Amino acid sequence: MESVRRAVVLAGLALLSWADALVELLAFLLLCVGLVFFFTPAIDWARGRSARTRELVGRWCEIEVATPYRPAPAEPERERDGWYRDGNQLYKRAWWIRWNRRFTWIMEDPATGRELRWQLLNPPFALVTALLSLVTGARALRWYGRWTRFWLGPRPPAGPVRKRWLHRHLESFGHQVGLLALSLVHLGFSVWQFVVIIGAAPVAAPLIVSCRTIADTLRREAGNWTGVRITRPYLPPPRLPVPRPDGLYQVGKQLYDEPWWPVQRARTQWILRDRATWRDLAGGALIPVVSLLLTVPTVALLGWGLTGLVILWGWRPFVSAPVQWFPLPEVATHLGALAQTPVALALIVAGLAPTTWLAREQARFARLWLGPTEAMRLAQRVARLDESRTHVTVAQAAELRRIERDLHDGIQSRLVAMGLKLGAIEALIDSDPESAKRLAAELRTASSDALTELRLLVRGIHPPVLSERGLVDAVHAVALDSPLKVEVTADVRRRVEQPVEACVYFAVCELLGNAAKHGAVKRVSISLVYSDGVLRVVVTDDGSGGAEAARGSGLRGIERRLGAFDGTLSLSSPPGGPTEAILEVPCQTIPEPAPEPLDPAPAGPEPSSPKTSTSSETA
Repeated sequence: MESVRRAVVLAGLALLSWADALVELLAFLLLCVGLVFFFTPAIDWARGRSARTRELVGRWCEIEVATPYRPAPAEPERERDGWYRDGNQLYKRAWWIRWNRRFTWIMEDPATGRELRWQLLNPPFALVTALLSLVTGARALRWYGRWTRFWLGPRPPAGPVRKRWLHRHLESFGHQVGLLALSLVHLGFSVWQFVVIIGAAPVAAPLIVSCRTIADTLRREAGNWTGVRITRPYLPPPRLPVPRPDGLYQVGKQLYDEPWWPVQRARTQWILRDRATWRDLAGGALIPVVSLLLTVPTVALLGWGLTGLVILWGWRPFVSAPVQWFPLPEVATHLGALAQTPVALALIVAGLAPTTWLAREQARFARLWLGPTEAMRLAQRVARLDESRTHVTVAQAAELRRIERDLHDGIQSRLVAMGLKLGAIEALIDSDPESAKRLAAELRTASSDALTELRLLVRGIHPPVLSERGLVDAVHAVALDSPLKVEVTADVRRRVEQPVEACVYFAVCELLGNAAKHGAVKRVSISLVYSDGVLRVVVTDDGSGGAEAARGSGLRGIERRLGAFDGTLSLSSPPGGPTEAILEVPCQTIPEPAPEPLDPAPAGPEPSSPKTSTSSETA
């Protein structure tokens, strides 16, 4: 009877989950019409009911159900000037940033979708459990506990799933239809862009830049669905205009007081002179046609085969007259329908069999128009290298100024003091030898301190471990010095070029420093792999996420540092974590030096002093 009472209480609590699902549906409808502030309270209300169910299941069903949600996003931090920053937008108060982060955290959490399905399926299962408890008692409660743990508990990371033939080809057919739909949307926006370019070319730049997101979506989904990667072909945007010494902005022979018109002119020329803009418009007209031609045979064969099955087994048994499935003979008996069923199944199989190949061909044709040509790749690289050269020149000048300042304020003052002490020693060596000895001892200590400071300065320029042991050992050394638990895995069999090693080393140091300062991180993993002429470094931490390249100068500095070598930084840091930074730098390995032959020891006395290493630290 106690088990029955508990099952009835759980069933009553489960019936309330339908009310929670209705509230969430209403909140979603309000969200669609612009009333956004009712959605997250509705989700929080439903999560409270789920938490109560997990608690009762652990107490009554003796099955513990852990909380499955990702870590909550961190609170917004106020800048020094009093503003709150979210990307490139500033806010006076933090409530919008807090709501936006929480909304993103809820929507991207897989537990939210599982919880919604549990709300819809749980009441019938709970009622059946209450009925079974009359017969099986506590066993029915354990069944319900396992059911609840399956839906409301954390899921282990899913491994690779082997899909069956039907599932795989139905998924490919869905990819065909999805690519066709995206290409039709791209066609509509391409027509709109063409009309605006013809009618109002000076104001077309903002529209074309915003419409490029549709083409970017088509590129991204084509890669996710078919594995055909389509690189973004656009040239980088122009830099902001630099004023003349008199404060005016020059465009040709015209001077302007404000930078608005020079900026608009430069952006318009950037858009209209980029060949990728016109290839996007041409692709918007041609890709839907080809996608439609590649999708129609699959739709026709599938429709024909499914229509035959419906006519033979869904319509024929309920009519008295014979039915005909064009162009086959009429069928009036079960035996005749059974004889024609293999034909319908063969049509379905014939329609699904080439779907994977057809979807890949759709993506390849899209890559032909939406991807870069060799000339466009060369233009992109020249533009990136030109921009990187500017950043590297500025950074190099700043670094030289820092070194000059450190030498002037540190080492130079110590050397001047040592020179004065030497002069004092010369004056006192005859009249007061004891004072001269004391000053000599102080001079020896000062020289040791100056040498230590100089070594630290040189180490900041280029660490000795990086020169002597290579990138992998240098990253291991940084991991040992870090206050976090850092795991390093490497598959770099030979050393790469030294400038690339220094670039990647300082980038990894910056990422570890950011993780230690900002992310509430406990564990970090670093993976270094060299393959096909590309050095790939992946730094992953278990912090609270929310990192943005637009927020910090450190990440921007990494991007500029990598850009000098035509490298890229990809950052994934959703609210709640984890944060993953991927560094990719094209480079070449350097051959290992051949061992030098051993020369016979020369005859004669031993040298008076041994050869010293450039580093005096212990291993």
